[in-house]
Amino acid sequence: MGVETNLFDLTGRVALLTGASKGMGRYMAAGLAEHGASVVVSSRKLDQCEATAQEINEQCGREAAIAVACNIGYKEQLEALVAETHSRLGPIDILVANAGVNPFYGPMSKIPDAAFDKIMNSNVRSNHWLCQMAAQDMAEKGRGSMMITSSTGAFSPSEFLGTYSISKLADIGLVRNLALEYGPRGVRVNAICPGLIKTDFARALWDNPEAKKAAETTTPLRRLGEPEDFKGIAVFLASDASAYVTGQAIAVCGGTHMWR
Repeated sequence: MGVETNLFDLTGRVALLTGASKGMGRYMAAGLAEHGASVVVSSRKLDQCEATAQEINEQCGREAAIAVACNIGYKEQLEALVAETHSRLGPIDILVANAGVNPFYGPMSKIPDAAFDKIMNSNVRSNHWLCQMAAQDMAEKGRGSMMITSSTGAFSPSEFLGTYSISKLADIGLVRNLALEYGPRGVRVNAICPGLIKTDFARALWDNPEAKKAAETTTPLRRLGEPEDFKGIAVFLASDASAYVTGQAIAVCGGTHMWR
């Protein structure tokens, strides 16, 4: 019989996740709930959030999740999201800023200004706003964990995803600065950097024979990533298991990016 451990126990903690109604965010929310957290499932579409929250509640056998719609591009909607989290669940202990956009695929020489602004505002400025809001709760408690979803795209240039990659590298810079500023108050901040994952968001990159063949021949683990691969990393970074981990960009990529 094994020794019982509370290393990954999140009982009594409140987790707020954006981009959580599907894909990686959905599985991260489920993982946190399964380990005892109360979670806020947020994305733009309330019906999708409600369906995911209901699924999590059925899996956990308790009211573990609530649904709150929010478009991260608007500061007032983020403020309302945090306020509703406070009123329904309490102060935030865990934040997963997973929502992001990429409205343009092609060389940076061709990107319209509106698309550039949308990528940078949604992927960087909105995360800055939300992290500052959530950090206040954590700093008052002297404990907390924030995660921002970056990308392995942050580690290299791209002919077709240049602005997106720049925004994700900026997210790593944001993580490092937040980790430095809030570390003295017990708040940890880390970036999760997915490789090529089978989500709707990245379908154009993986749903073709060439990508499948490349994954099965050059990725050390010989497969594409699955959204459920993100359950564990979220639980690890949220819990006391990662008590001395902050300011890091952790690649979840099957081994495609081993040294950065």
